[in-house]
Amino acid sequence: MRIPSFNFHIIITSFLISLFIFISGPVNAEQVVVYSARIEQLIKPMFDAFTQNTGIKVKYTTDKEGALLARLKAEGKNTPADMLITADAGNLWAAAQTGLLRPVESQVLKSNIPEHLRDPNNEWFGLSIRARTIIYNTNKVDPTDLSTYEGLADSKWKNRLCLRTSKKVYNQSLVAMMIAEHGEAKTEEIVKGWVSNLATDPLSDDTRAMEFVAAGKCDVTIVNTYYYGRLIQKDPNLPLGIFWPNQRNGSGVHVNISGAGLTRYSKNPQAAEQLLEFLSSIQAQKLFADVNMEYPVNPNIVPDPIVADWGRFIQNNINLAKAGELQAQAVKLMDRAGYQ
Repeated sequence: MRIPSFNFHIIITSFLISLFIFISGPVNAEQVVVYSARIEQLIKPMFDAFTQNTGIKVKYTTDKEGALLARLKAEGKNTPADMLITADAGNLWAAAQTGLLRPVESQVLKSNIPEHLRDPNNEWFGLSIRARTIIYNTNKVDPTDLSTYEGLADSKWKNRLCLRTSKKVYNQSLVAMMIAEHGEAKTEEIVKGWVSNLATDPLSDDTRAMEFVAAGKCDVTIVNTYYYGRLIQKDPNLPLGIFWPNQRNGSGVHVNISGAGLTRYSKNPQAAEQLLEFLSSIQAQKLFADVNMEYPVNPNIVPDPIVADWGRFIQNNINLAKAGELQAQAVKLMDRAGYQ
């Protein structure tokens, strides 16, 4: 039987349209663009889960935080980025202060993230907690002799302390938060005590500081706990113990965050907010924290078993915006104290 010419053209046209859609995919597929100072292996699992849940794709660029902030400034209104992810509240505070972020009013975020771990103006939000605590040589130190960060300035730790360089933002934030708690004069006295007790010049990174402690070149140091976790996984026999300072009549363990905010000129703020809320959810929090042996920022979530084995601690609850507000003062203070 002969097929009418008109119907034949309709069939062919429909087939070609279907084939084009199949090959090219949805013309206007929704997408969120993220600039991230967290490396790919620490963020991709969460982005994949988000896409699977929502159908929204996540395109990301990774780089150092300084380079990403400079890029956002240079791009201005033309930036393709919808979200910035970076480590340390000081970096997030700087991004907000320079007008790179926008406020997000979300009850989901307020419910999932404690107040001291998010910006008072809702421009950035913590997504994982990084505890900066004391590590000691278990063969040379009785943990009952340890007490507080401030206590490491005591003369009994003369030639027994190792520290990472003051040039790293982690120590700048620690000192900034101490200024918020104690004031500048008392904090400077404490930092001078640390410097006086150093067994060696400040070291390049946290891992190096712990290696010095394990080798007996010094007895105690201050590091982020995930560095401790990585090192102990590589060599469980190292004589290193973890101590939570400032638990008795103190302010609690110094914590910092890895966090995120929506960019000021986001082209897709609704989808970006949806991603941010997802990153604070139970599903994403387990992924976000566990891949780097950090603590979930959402208090309803239990840490990874390896992290949980380190014990519970009271954390300092001064708002982390102070880590940014007082960072410049902290840098000058450490310089005056001779902490290089």
